[in-house]
Amino acid sequence: MENYKIPAQTRIGHVHLKVSDLEKALDFYHGLLGFEIIQKMGDQAAFISAGGYHHHIGLNTWQSRGADPAPDYAPGLFHTAIVYPTRKSLAEIFVRLREANYKFTGAADHGVSEALYLNDPDENGVELYWDRPKEEWPRSADGKVQMYTRPLNIEDLTAELGEK
Repeated sequence: MENYKIPAQTRIGHVHLKVSDLEKALDFYHGLLGFEIIQKMGDQAAFISAGGYHHHIGLNTWQSRGADPAPDYAPGLFHTAIVYPTRKSLAEIFVRLREANYKFTGAADHGVSEALYLNDPDENGVELYWDRPKEEWPRSADGKVQMYTRPLNIEDLTAELGEK
């Protein structure tokens, strides 16, 4: 058992979030971020995706309708990370959020990726990012990935769209 390695093709299929108000959650994930509603179960649950997958995110109020956000310093989900296919698509969502005056909690260059951070209406952390090509990842002399956290150059990011 000790030497077991998960298959390289394994991936995270979806995240399912407890939310206090389904419509507010859908306003954020569907209305603002642009996820497609695949199925809605009244005012209790919804399944949303990008590109027609059965669901990337499940949202439900089964145990959480009207509840306060989880405390910051309690075990639980730190954030849901949503990978954008290109740097340009990350720039597009940045501009969309900025134009909507949506509050960012951070932005970072991690060497392997560039990321935007914000919270959904229930204060669940959300990371929006794109991965640099593997051959551009910073590595140590022995070839190990060397991630870091540096400020994201927003001007350079938005230059992808011909903006400043």
